[in-house]
Amino acid sequence: MSSVFSRGGTQMPHDVSPTLLRRQLGRFLRDKRERQGLTIQEAAKEVQLSYNALQRLESGRTVNPRKQDVRELCMVYEVDAEETAQAVDLAARAAAANGEDGVTALGGMFSDAFNMYVGMERSARCLTSYEVQVPGLLQTADYARALIGAFLHDGTDEEIERRVQIRLRRQVIVTRKARPVNLGILLDESALHRVVGDARVMRTQLGQLAEVGKRDNVSLRIHPHSAGFTRGILHGSFVILDFGTDGKGNPVEPPVVYLDGGMSSDLYMDKPELVQRYTEMADDIRRTALDEKYTRDLLRQVAKEKYGDR
Repeated sequence: MSSVFSRGGTQMPHDVSPTLLRRQLGRFLRDKRERQGLTIQEAAKEVQLSYNALQRLESGRTVNPRKQDVRELCMVYEVDAEETAQAVDLAARAAAANGEDGVTALGGMFSDAFNMYVGMERSARCLTSYEVQVPGLLQTADYARALIGAFLHDGTDEEIERRVQIRLRRQVIVTRKARPVNLGILLDESALHRVVGDARVMRTQLGQLAEVGKRDNVSLRIHPHSAGFTRGILHGSFVILDFGTDGKGNPVEPPVVYLDGGMSSDLYMDKPELVQRYTEMADDIRRTALDEKYTRDLLRQVAKEKYGDR
Protein backbone atom coordinates (compact mmCIF):
# COMPACT_ATOMS: atom_id res chain seq x y z
CA MET A 1 0.00 0.00 0.00
CA SER A 2 1.49 3.31 -1.03
CA SER A 3 1.97 6.18 1.35
CA VAL A 4 -0.53 9.02 1.40
CA PHE A 5 2.44 11.36 1.32
CA SER A 6 4.50 12.53 -1.64
CA ARG A 7 6.54 9.39 -2.04
CA GLY A 8 4.12 7.29 -4.07
CA GLY A 9 1.06 9.26 -2.94
CA THR A 10 -0.46 12.72 -2.78
CA GLN A 11 1.09 15.55 -0.79
CA MET A 12 -1.63 17.57 0.88
CA PRO A 13 -1.53 21.21 -0.29
CA HIS A 14 -0.99 23.92 2.32
CA ASP A 15 -4.30 25.74 1.71
CA VAL A 16 -6.77 23.04 2.69
CA SER A 17 -8.90 22.88 5.81
CA PRO A 18 -7.80 21.24 9.07
CA THR A 19 -10.60 18.72 8.60
CA LEU A 20 -8.90 17.32 5.50
CA LEU A 21 -5.50 17.46 7.19
CA ARG A 22 -6.86 15.38 10.07
CA ARG A 23 -8.49 12.93 7.67
CA GLN A 24 -5.24 12.42 5.76
CA LEU A 25 -3.29 11.93 8.97
CA GLY A 26 -5.85 9.44 10.26
CA ARG A 27 -5.86 7.49 7.02
CA PHE A 28 -2.05 7.32 7.05
CA LEU A 29 -1.97 6.02 10.63
CA ARG A 30 -4.71 3.48 9.96
CA ASP A 31 -2.91 2.17 6.88
CA LYS A 32 0.37 1.79 8.77
CA ARG A 33 -1.34 0.03 11.68
CA GLU A 34 -3.09 -2.41 9.37
CA ARG A 35 0.18 -3.16 7.56
CA GLN A 36 1.61 -4.23 10.91
CA GLY A 37 -1.39 -6.48 11.53
CA LEU A 38 -2.38 -4.64 14.71
CA THR A 39 -5.88 -3.97 15.98
CA ILE A 40 -6.80 -0.54 17.31
CA GLN A 41 -6.83 -1.96 20.82
CA GLU A 42 -3.35 -3.46 20.45
CA ALA A 43 -1.84 -0.31 18.97
CA ALA A 44 -3.49 1.95 21.55
CA LYS A 45 -2.08 -0.16 24.37
CA GLU A 46 1.45 0.18 22.95
CA VAL A 47 1.34 3.99 23.18
CA GLN A 48 -0.89 4.23 26.27
CA LEU A 49 -3.87 5.70 24.46
CA SER A 50 -7.46 4.65 24.97
CA TYR A 51 -9.23 2.69 22.24
CA ASN A 52 -11.57 5.64 21.65
CA ALA A 53 -8.70 8.12 21.42
CA LEU A 54 -6.95 6.16 18.67
CA GLN A 55 -10.21 5.49 16.87
CA ARG A 56 -10.96 9.23 16.84
CA LEU A 57 -7.44 9.99 15.61
CA GLU A 58 -7.75 7.50 12.74
CA SER A 59 -11.18 8.78 11.72
CA GLY A 60 -9.98 12.40 11.60
CA ARG A 61 -12.10 13.52 14.55
CA THR A 62 -9.28 14.52 16.92
CA VAL A 63 -9.38 18.31 16.81
CA ASN A 64 -5.81 18.84 18.07
CA PRO A 65 -3.73 15.75 17.21
CA ARG A 66 -0.68 15.54 19.48
CA LYS A 67 2.69 15.32 17.75
CA GLN A 68 4.03 13.00 20.46
CA ASP A 69 1.20 10.52 19.90
CA VAL A 70 1.93 10.52 16.18
CA ARG A 71 5.67 9.97 16.77
CA GLU A 72 5.05 7.07 19.13
CA LEU A 73 2.56 5.43 16.78
CA CYS A 74 5.02 5.75 13.91
CA MET A 75 7.64 4.01 16.05
CA VAL A 76 5.26 1.15 16.80
CA TYR A 77 4.36 0.87 13.11
CA GLU A 78 8.06 0.94 12.08
CA VAL A 79 7.58 4.00 9.89
CA ASP A 80 10.81 5.44 8.47
CA ALA A 81 12.17 8.82 9.55
CA GLU A 82 11.02 10.72 6.46
CA GLU A 83 7.39 9.63 6.66
CA THR A 84 7.38 10.09 10.43
CA ALA A 85 8.50 13.69 10.00
CA GLN A 86 5.78 14.27 7.40
CA ALA A 87 3.12 12.76 9.68
CA VAL A 88 4.24 14.89 12.63
CA ASP A 89 4.20 17.99 10.41
CA LEU A 90 0.69 17.12 9.27
CA ALA A 91 -0.45 16.86 12.90
CA ALA A 92 1.11 20.23 13.68
CA ARG A 93 -0.55 21.89 10.68
CA ALA A 94 -3.94 20.41 11.58
CA ALA A 95 -3.68 21.66 15.16
CA ALA A 96 -2.43 25.10 14.12
CA ALA A 97 -5.21 25.53 11.58
CA ASN A 98 -7.95 24.40 13.95
CA GLY A 99 -11.02 26.58 13.52
CA GLU A 100 -10.20 27.82 10.03
CA ASP A 101 -12.87 25.57 8.50
CA GLY A 102 -15.63 27.04 10.65
CA VAL A 103 -16.12 23.96 12.80
CA THR A 104 -15.35 25.71 16.08
CA ALA A 105 -18.15 28.17 15.30
CA LEU A 106 -20.61 25.34 15.79
CA GLY A 107 -19.94 25.62 19.50
CA GLY A 108 -20.48 22.00 20.50
CA MET A 109 -24.09 21.97 19.30
CA PHE A 110 -23.58 19.10 16.88
CA SER A 111 -22.08 15.63 16.79
CA ASP A 112 -18.44 15.03 15.91
CA ALA A 113 -19.61 13.39 12.69
CA PHE A 114 -21.56 16.47 11.59
CA ASN A 115 -18.77 18.82 12.66
CA MET A 116 -16.45 16.86 10.40
CA TYR A 117 -18.99 17.08 7.58
CA VAL A 118 -19.09 20.88 7.81
CA GLY A 119 -15.31 21.01 7.56
CA MET A 120 -15.30 18.72 4.53
CA GLU A 121 -18.18 20.65 2.96
CA ARG A 122 -16.15 23.86 3.09
CA SER A 123 -13.16 22.14 1.45
CA ALA A 124 -15.05 20.30 -1.29
CA ARG A 125 -14.75 21.39 -4.90
CA CYS A 126 -17.97 19.63 -5.89
CA LEU A 127 -21.02 18.47 -3.94
CA THR A 128 -23.50 16.16 -5.64
CA SER A 129 -26.62 15.25 -3.70
CA TYR A 130 -30.05 13.73 -3.92
CA GLU A 131 -32.46 15.42 -1.50
CA VAL A 132 -36.05 14.85 -0.42
CA GLN A 133 -36.26 18.32 1.12
CA VAL A 134 -34.58 21.61 0.29
CA PRO A 135 -30.90 21.17 1.23
CA GLY A 136 -29.44 23.33 3.98
CA LEU A 137 -27.12 25.14 1.57
CA LEU A 138 -30.14 26.52 -0.33
CA GLN A 139 -32.65 27.15 2.46
CA THR A 140 -34.08 30.56 3.28
CA ALA A 141 -33.93 31.67 6.90
CA ASP A 142 -37.67 31.15 7.41
CA TYR A 143 -37.66 27.69 5.81
CA ALA A 144 -34.68 26.67 7.97
CA ARG A 145 -36.35 28.12 11.06
CA ALA A 146 -39.56 26.15 10.47
CA LEU A 147 -37.67 22.95 9.70
CA ILE A 148 -35.34 23.19 12.68
CA GLY A 149 -38.22 24.19 14.94
CA ALA A 150 -40.13 21.07 13.93
CA PHE A 151 -37.06 18.90 14.55
CA LEU A 152 -36.28 20.55 17.90
CA HIS A 153 -39.89 20.74 19.02
CA ASP A 154 -38.81 21.22 22.64
CA GLY A 155 -35.89 23.55 21.85
CA THR A 156 -35.73 27.15 23.01
CA ASP A 157 -36.14 30.02 20.56
CA GLU A 158 -32.49 30.93 21.18
CA GLU A 159 -31.26 27.43 20.35
CA ILE A 160 -33.34 27.27 17.19
CA GLU A 161 -32.18 30.70 16.04
CA ARG A 162 -28.55 29.84 16.66
CA ARG A 163 -28.87 26.73 14.50
CA VAL A 164 -30.57 28.77 11.79
CA GLN A 165 -27.70 31.27 11.72
CA ILE A 166 -25.13 28.47 11.59
CA ARG A 167 -26.97 26.95 8.63
CA LEU A 168 -27.07 30.29 6.82
CA ARG A 169 -23.33 30.85 7.39
CA ARG A 170 -22.61 27.51 5.74
CA GLN A 171 -24.15 28.85 2.53
CA VAL A 172 -21.18 31.13 1.86
CA ILE A 173 -19.43 28.26 0.05
CA VAL A 174 -22.05 28.58 -2.72
CA THR A 175 -21.88 32.36 -3.14
CA ARG A 176 -18.26 33.23 -2.27
CA LYS A 177 -16.27 34.89 -5.07
CA ALA A 178 -13.15 32.77 -4.61
CA ARG A 179 -13.62 29.14 -5.65
CA PRO A 180 -17.33 28.68 -4.93
CA VAL A 181 -18.29 25.05 -4.62
CA ASN A 182 -19.82 23.37 -7.66
CA LEU A 183 -23.22 22.27 -6.43
CA GLY A 184 -25.23 19.57 -8.18
CA ILE A 185 -28.61 19.11 -6.48
CA LEU A 186 -31.13 16.47 -7.51
CA LEU A 187 -34.29 17.44 -5.63
CA ASP A 188 -37.29 15.16 -5.29
CA GLU A 189 -40.50 16.88 -6.41
CA SER A 190 -42.11 16.06 -3.06
CA ALA A 191 -40.01 18.86 -1.53
CA LEU A 192 -42.07 21.37 -3.53
CA HIS A 193 -45.37 20.13 -2.12
CA ARG A 194 -44.55 19.23 1.48
CA VAL A 195 -45.33 22.46 3.31
CA VAL A 196 -42.63 23.68 5.67
CA GLY A 197 -43.83 26.67 7.68
CA ASP A 198 -46.68 28.17 5.66
CA ALA A 199 -47.53 29.27 2.12
CA ARG A 200 -45.46 32.44 2.40
CA VAL A 201 -42.39 30.49 3.54
CA MET A 202 -42.79 28.00 0.69
CA ARG A 203 -43.41 30.73 -1.89
CA THR A 204 -40.24 32.54 -0.91
CA GLN A 205 -38.23 29.34 -0.72
CA LEU A 206 -39.24 28.14 -4.18
CA GLY A 207 -38.51 31.58 -5.60
CA GLN A 208 -35.04 31.53 -4.10
CA LEU A 209 -34.38 28.07 -5.55
CA ALA A 210 -35.34 29.33 -9.00
CA GLU A 211 -32.93 32.25 -8.65
CA VAL A 212 -29.95 30.34 -7.23
CA GLY A 213 -30.41 27.75 -9.98
CA LYS A 214 -29.23 30.41 -12.46
CA ARG A 215 -25.74 30.49 -10.93
CA ASP A 216 -22.94 29.06 -13.06
CA ASN A 217 -21.74 26.88 -10.16
CA VAL A 218 -25.19 25.45 -9.35
CA SER A 219 -27.08 22.72 -11.17
CA LEU A 220 -30.53 22.27 -9.64
CA ARG A 221 -32.77 19.62 -11.18
CA ILE A 222 -36.12 18.32 -9.98
CA HIS A 223 -36.78 14.59 -10.09
CA PRO A 224 -40.52 14.60 -10.93
CA HIS A 225 -43.13 12.18 -9.64
CA SER A 226 -43.83 11.19 -13.24
CA ALA A 227 -40.33 9.71 -13.54
CA GLY A 228 -41.32 6.87 -11.24
CA PHE A 229 -38.83 4.95 -9.13
CA THR A 230 -35.16 4.56 -9.93
CA ARG A 231 -32.48 2.73 -8.01
CA GLY A 232 -31.13 5.99 -6.63
CA ILE A 233 -34.22 7.29 -4.86
CA LEU A 234 -34.83 4.04 -3.00
CA HIS A 235 -31.84 4.73 -0.73
CA GLY A 236 -32.91 8.18 0.48
CA SER A 237 -30.85 11.37 0.62
CA PHE A 238 -27.09 11.31 0.15
CA VAL A 239 -24.22 13.69 -0.59
CA ILE A 240 -21.07 12.91 -2.59
CA LEU A 241 -18.16 15.19 -1.70
CA ASP A 242 -15.33 15.55 -4.22
CA PHE A 243 -12.23 17.53 -3.24
CA GLY A 244 -10.68 18.07 -6.65
CA THR A 245 -7.09 17.51 -7.70
CA ASP A 246 -3.70 19.04 -6.95
CA GLY A 247 -1.29 20.58 -9.45
CA LYS A 248 -0.21 17.13 -10.59
CA GLY A 249 -3.75 15.95 -11.23
CA ASN A 250 -3.87 13.71 -8.16
CA PRO A 251 -6.92 13.75 -5.87
CA VAL A 252 -6.42 16.10 -2.94
CA GLU A 253 -8.45 13.67 -0.86
CA PRO A 254 -10.53 10.63 -1.84
CA PRO A 255 -14.22 11.41 -2.43
CA VAL A 256 -16.65 10.66 0.38
CA VAL A 257 -20.34 9.77 0.56
CA TYR A 258 -22.23 11.28 3.51
CA LEU A 259 -25.57 9.99 4.78
CA ASP A 260 -27.39 12.19 7.30
CA GLY A 261 -28.52 9.93 10.11
CA GLY A 262 -31.15 12.35 11.43
CA MET A 263 -31.98 11.01 14.88
CA SER A 264 -29.35 8.26 14.62
CA SER A 265 -25.67 8.29 13.68
CA ASP A 266 -24.41 9.97 10.53
CA LEU A 267 -22.49 7.73 8.16
CA TYR A 268 -19.44 8.30 5.98
CA MET A 269 -18.33 5.96 3.21
CA ASP A 270 -15.03 6.35 1.38
CA LYS A 271 -14.46 2.87 -0.03
CA PRO A 272 -14.09 3.38 -3.80
CA GLU A 273 -16.66 0.73 -4.66
CA LEU A 274 -19.30 2.37 -2.43
CA VAL A 275 -18.54 5.86 -3.72
CA GLN A 276 -18.87 4.51 -7.25
CA ARG A 277 -22.21 2.90 -6.39
CA TYR A 278 -23.64 6.19 -5.14
CA THR A 279 -22.20 8.03 -8.14
CA GLU A 280 -24.06 5.59 -10.39
CA MET A 281 -27.25 6.12 -8.37
CA ALA A 282 -26.92 9.89 -8.84
CA ASP A 283 -26.49 9.28 -12.57
CA ASP A 284 -29.66 7.15 -12.58
CA ILE A 285 -31.65 9.95 -10.96
CA ARG A 286 -30.14 12.59 -13.25
CA ARG A 287 -31.18 10.70 -16.38
CA THR A 288 -34.88 11.03 -15.47
CA ALA A 289 -34.72 14.49 -13.84
CA LEU A 290 -35.93 17.71 -15.43
CA ASP A 291 -33.21 19.90 -16.90
CA GLU A 292 -32.26 23.16 -15.20
CA LYS A 293 -34.63 25.37 -17.22
CA TYR A 294 -37.67 23.14 -16.78
CA THR A 295 -36.79 22.90 -13.09
CA ARG A 296 -36.91 26.69 -12.72
CA ASP A 297 -40.17 26.81 -14.65
CA LEU A 298 -41.71 24.19 -12.36
CA LEU A 299 -40.53 25.99 -9.23
CA ARG A 300 -42.16 29.23 -10.37
CA GLN A 301 -45.33 27.42 -11.43
CA VAL A 302 -45.77 25.67 -8.07
CA ALA A 303 -44.97 28.88 -6.19
CA LYS A 304 -47.68 30.70 -8.13
CA GLU A 305 -50.40 28.06 -8.37
CA LYS A 306 -50.05 26.38 -4.98
CA TYR A 307 -48.63 29.09 -2.75
CA GLY A 308 -50.13 32.23 -4.33
CA ASP A 309 -47.04 33.85 -5.84
CA ARG A 310 -47.52 37.62 -5.93
